[in-house]
Parts: sequence; structure tokens; C-alpha cells
Amino acid sequence: MKYARAIAFAALAGITIIGSGCAVGRGQQTAGAYVDDAAITTAVKAKFAEDKTVSATSISVETLNGTVQLSGFAKSGTEKMQADNIARGVKNVKSVRNDIVVRP
Repeated sequence: MKYARAIAFAALAGITIIGSGCAVGRGQQTAGAYVDDAAITTAVKAKFAEDKTVSATSISVETLNGTVQLSGFAKSGTEKMQADNIARGVKNVKSVRNDIVVRP
């Protein structure tokens, strides 16, 4: 019985995602916009991981319609500015909202 419920739930979830175009729940118009935002987020996180001055694990990255939001904690103002600069340098980023808090 539990197995049948799990399959029914998975089917319903799949139909909901396909029917909504994946991104409608995030306020976007198309699935393509969602994919673009996911690519931007991934690129920013990858560049954070490559940079020795930015803690990729302490800073969160979210993207919506090309606007990147940075949040979390930095150890210095320099780290906060570097994270902002990295995000702005990623292709297709329209703007950056830097909500990182400096906490030594």
C-alpha cells in the first residue's frame, strides 16, 4: 500500500512540474528562464570555489530573472566586495543584490 502511494505521489509531482513549466512557481515565465538562472547560480558558485579569498561554503547564491542575490557571512569587507565582483563578472548577470553580512 505504501509503495502504491509513493508511485501515485511521484506521478502527481511529475505532472505538476511538467504542467507548470518548472519555473512558474518561482515567478518566471518560461522553463528557459529557470535554466538560465540555474546556470548563472552554478557559474557564480564555481567561481567562488576557485577564488581563494571567498568562502564558497559561507555565501549562498540565488538567481531570479538574471538578478543574483548573495547572502551569508564574510570574514571581511574585502571578501564581501570580491564575492560581489565575481558575481557581476558572470555572463548573463543583470544585477547583483549583495546581502552578505561581514562577521569577523
